[in-house]
Amino acid sequence: MTGPTEGSGLADLTYDEPSGHPLGPLTPPEIRAAVSAVRSSGRLNENARFASVTLDLPDKGALISHRPGDPVARRIRMIIVPSADATVVEAVVDATDGRLLSWNEIPGVCPALLFEECMRVMAAVRASSEWRAALERRGIKDVGQVQIDPWPTGNFGRGIETNRRIARCLSYFREEPGDNGYARPIEGLIVTVDSGRGEVLEVVDYGVVPLPPGKGSYYPEHHQPLRTNLRPLEITQPEGTSFTLDGNLLRWQGWSMWVSMDPNDGLVLHQVGILDHGRRRPVLHRASISEMVVPYGDPGPIHGWKNAFDAGEWGLGRMANSLSLGCDCLGAISYLDATFCSERGDPYVVEHAICIHEEDFGILWKHQDLHANRTEVRRSRRLVVSSIATVGNYEYGFYWYFYLDGTIQFEVKLTGILQTQAVAPGGTSSFASPIAENLLAPYHQHLFCARLDLQVDGAVNEVHEVNAQPLPLDGRNPWGNAFVAVDVRLDTELAARRDIDATTSRTWKFVNPTVRNGIGQPVAYSLIPESSPTMLADPTSSVGRRAGFARHNLWVTPYSPEERRGAGDFPNQHPGGDGLPRWTEADRSLVDADVVVWHTFGLTHVPRPEDWPVMPVDRCGFRLVPFGFFDENPSLDVPAPDTACHDHRVAD
Repeated sequence: MTGPTEGSGLADLTYDEPSGHPLGPLTPPEIRAAVSAVRSSGRLNENARFASVTLDLPDKGALISHRPGDPVARRIRMIIVPSADATVVEAVVDATDGRLLSWNEIPGVCPALLFEECMRVMAAVRASSEWRAALERRGIKDVGQVQIDPWPTGNFGRGIETNRRIARCLSYFREEPGDNGYARPIEGLIVTVDSGRGEVLEVVDYGVVPLPPGKGSYYPEHHQPLRTNLRPLEITQPEGTSFTLDGNLLRWQGWSMWVSMDPNDGLVLHQVGILDHGRRRPVLHRASISEMVVPYGDPGPIHGWKNAFDAGEWGLGRMANSLSLGCDCLGAISYLDATFCSERGDPYVVEHAICIHEEDFGILWKHQDLHANRTEVRRSRRLVVSSIATVGNYEYGFYWYFYLDGTIQFEVKLTGILQTQAVAPGGTSSFASPIAENLLAPYHQHLFCARLDLQVDGAVNEVHEVNAQPLPLDGRNPWGNAFVAVDVRLDTELAARRDIDATTSRTWKFVNPTVRNGIGQPVAYSLIPESSPTMLADPTSSVGRRAGFARHNLWVTPYSPEERRGAGDFPNQHPGGDGLPRWTEADRSLVDADVVVWHTFGLTHVPRPEDWPVMPVDRCGFRLVPFGFFDENPSLDVPAPDTACHDHRVAD
């Protein structure tokens, strides 16, 4: 691989050792020490709960400059729920000596939904005489046959929610415990519960709709006979994998990165860089999904309030699966566990939360030279770092791919079970698709906000927008075929609120103006977006105000350690306006700055019968591609796969 010319000013960087590193994974002793420190402060009673416990990383400069043997200051950041009211405490503890470094009470905000409170909410609903009466009106007498799903309530200015933590509950009928509850929604019935106190505040029944007749099973015993003509497909690496793991420091074909799991963001990559002629060149300081929203498009009272911020209201890391070989991951697999803190303050481990493996990916490059009678071809492969979260009815698979040519790709795989709506025989809706007898699935969107803390060959990066623009038919363009690439630097935050435009093949380029490649150009990486929607809900709507990050595909901010989440730190029940819309109103300069790029992408889902009873994987994502970062194709040193492909002579 070739990179910057000599004298470019790029300092040599070496790999850090994982032992005693600031990015090493959170440990059970650190969690116990932090919990003990806040409990012994005397500021909490036994009812206090821990919404999240994470590493509070040193400032960016300290992380970048850390070298083996340097002192390591480890701090723990804790979001604590002290009472049943809408208040949280943000505390920071020194993990080394257990000192309480800061204590900040934040009134009027709600943490992500707590698992313990969700159980309390379900118990309160089951005990409600009004809810039981509504079931009886539908002929349901056994409450044990009813599945209850607590939902975040959003914020619609309802008085009963003031200074409370709230969940709205939907009900589904399971004739047998193993049934698919979403096949039989108990339509028209919504229960609002104070989740902090376990108090039912409201039971609303909009009228009885018959239960759909189908069970919607996706179990193999209900879809016999199974196929018998799928022959084994085995992936073997007899000499082992080409990557190494040292703790949570991952290295592969010049790439290196620290891999972690955050309770809210889920899978996180730190200090992503690539080795080039013995020098490690950084690309990303930190990369994760900062937030996501699933707004539903039915305007009626039963479904119109439904929208979910699956990172900020639930937590993608907290919902992480334990992955299984041959099921979630295939081949020669390595795993990383994730250590979290329970709501009562006890450490626990999610085994195999992160999967790491290699995949063949077809042709890397090829040319058949008819003049020289010679063919050269190389096989591509990629490193895969993945996790899967189950959030209620949906599964989200998060996949980072690293390629031999310096490309980075991120992909979300969406599967699971649709949200459903029962209708009377012959019933239809303008806002939902029929998927089974008397069963609809509302239209909705899945919009993800990736936070990309850039470090393309150094701290100072610019963001340029590049559009392909045809020239007018004139003397300069006599054949009418000419087009140019128009490159415009985005200098301020408001100017950098941008959207995808497939008609101009719009991309965004992350340029380091201080480092030049071999032909004198500034080194860069490009963000290649997929065709992706922005949020369809009105900006003044409840979800429009709360998920302002989804109004644009691109946002750029100067780095600030306090600006972590696209919708702000506490989106649950927030009235809106926080996060990217608020920060970027300052219109700060992006010139000569350490910048963070926020890319919103996703898909609009108009369900189809083939998505039922379980949805085949759908995909969305983006690529980061080197653009003058190297002097030439960095994969020229990849060996040919075998003699049958290498130096193959073309037949006369």
